[in-house]
Amino acid sequence: MKLQDKLNKMKADFESGLPAEIKASMHQATDDMMQSGIIEKVLKQGTPAPTFILQDQQGLEVNSRDLIKEGPLVLSFYRGVW
Repeated sequence: MKLQDKLNKMKADFESGLPAEIKASMHQATDDMMQSGIIEKVLKQGTPAPTFILQDQQGLEVNSRDLIKEGPLVLSFYRGVW
């Protein structure tokens, strides 16, 4: 099974348990985002990311230039606690 097929199944499984009004709200938010033009600003595959300094989970600054010197860099973003 291709990755996109797996993702589509996961989405369908998730949405199947949602009330219709929640699902409609989520789809509207996605449509609004797509209409905003933000997709045109997303980095494309193979485009080098800009250098950055961010805080890690302990609040310490991390510089991408320092990390990339150690090898390939993978970023993971999480929302945190709501």
